[in-house]
Amino acid sequence: MSDPTASGPSEAAPGLRRTLLAVLRRDLARTAGRSGDVVAVLAFFVVAATLFPLGVGPGPQVLSRIASGVVWASALLAVLLSLDRMFDTDRNDGALEALALAPAPLALVVLAKVAAHWLTTGLPLIVAAPVVAIMLQIDGALLGTLMLSLAVGTPALSLIGAIGAALTLGARRGAALMPLLLLPLYVPVLIFGVGAVEAAANGLPTGPHLMLLGAGSVLALALAPLAAAAGLRAALD
Repeated sequence: MSDPTASGPSEAAPGLRRTLLAVLRRDLARTAGRSGDVVAVLAFFVVAATLFPLGVGPGPQVLSRIASGVVWASALLAVLLSLDRMFDTDRNDGALEALALAPAPLALVVLAKVAAHWLTTGLPLIVAAPVVAIMLQIDGALLGTLMLSLAVGTPALSLIGAIGAALTLGARRGAALMPLLLLPLYVPVLIFGVGAVEAAANGLPTGPHLMLLGAGSVLALALAPLAAAAGLRAALD
């Protein structure tokens, strides 16, 4: 006979949910208290996108042709800029060790932190993208596809970024190493994200590009938390 006092999965699940929600709320509250971080990421996004017209010229035909690539590349770099705060603050105040010892698996804790990062970085970038795209004179009919591609692809940027943030945590030159680690992994997301908008501009189906972009996000959702958790454990040893 089973021990009636033993805690089963149904009893452990509420505690697990509370832990993950606490991590999510803590990261969101921390970002709200440092709203300058979000403003800095958005400002970098706008400034980076503004530099391209200065380099290639203000011709509307040229700008509209490269607008989707500019928006995606600027968003990718803005996400990369924000990754250092994902785990570094927790490491400095000792919270990371407590999270590693929490009842919740560390991979799920990472997933909660990635969700907070996307809500405070990826989502604002999606909201700001139409303004930047209009500034670059993109065809208004392509705005929906652009925002959809960002909504499908930016979770992958945060998830993959968690791996780089974990692997470079505490490294002496972590800020320099992170782009070297992550940019090759970001290239497929960039290609499929821009490809969806380009397909829409040429009257071609956008489904294949968006499906591949979504598949990348799902694959990152399955693998990135595990890889990031392994990196965090190595950093804590």
